[in-house]
Amino acid sequence: MNRLKSTPRTPVSTYLILVVSFAVIAFGGIRHAMLKNRQIQVSREIDACERRIEQYQLDIRTVQMRSETLLNRFAIRKQLEESGTEMRPIPVGFAEEVKPANTPSSIATTLP
Repeated sequence: MNRLKSTPRTPVSTYLILVVSFAVIAFGGIRHAMLKNRQIQVSREIDACERRIEQYQLDIRTVQMRSETLLNRFAIRKQLEESGTEMRPIPVGFAEEVKPANTPSSIATTLP
C-alpha cells in the first residue's frame, strides 16, 4: 500500500490545461494560415491592378501619339495636297480674331 501512495499523481487540471493549450495553438495555426492565404490573395489582386493601370497608361500614351500625328498641321496639309483638294492656305493677316460678347456664356450662373 505504501507503494501506491508514494507514486506522484498528476492532477486532472493539468491535463485539462494541456488540452486547452493544444486547442489554442491549433486554432492559432489555422488562423495564421488563413490570414497568410488572404495576404497572398490581396497581393495578387494589387499586382493585377498595377498591371491594368500600366496597360491603361500605355493605351493613353498611344492615343495621345495618334491624335498628335492626326492633328499635325503639316501632315494635314500634305494629305490635302495628295487628295487633290481645292483648299488653299489662308494668309496670316487675313484671319480675324472674334472675341465673345459680354453676355455670360456659361449655363450655370447666379442670379443677381
